[in-house]
Amino acid sequence: MKEVAMRKPELAAAIAERADLSKDKAGEVLNVLLDQITQSVAKKESVTLVGFGTFEARSRAKRKGKNPQTGAEIEIPASNTVAFKAGKALKDAVN
Repeated sequence: MKEVAMRKPELAAAIAERADLSKDKAGEVLNVLLDQITQSVAKKESVTLVGFGTFEARSRAKRKGKNPQTGAEIEIPASNTVAFKAGKALKDAVN
C-alpha cells in the first residue's frame, strides 16, 4: 500500500471545502491554530483537543550513549522535546 501524506496546503483546501471558506482564509485559520499550539507548548503549557489528542513539552535528562562509528561512550545533553498523545476518537478512527 502506497503511503499518502497530506501536507499543509491540502489540509487548508480540505478545511476550506468543509467549512465553506476561501482557501486563503482556511490557510490563515490553520496558521493561527498551529502558531497558538506552538506558542503554548513553547511555554510548557499542554494543549488538549478533546477527542483528537494532547500536545505537550517534555524534558529529557542528560544520558550516556555510544558513537555508532567508533563505539566511544559520549554524553548526550539534556533537551526538551514535543510529545503528542492521541485521543480516544483519533485512536478509534485509525483502528
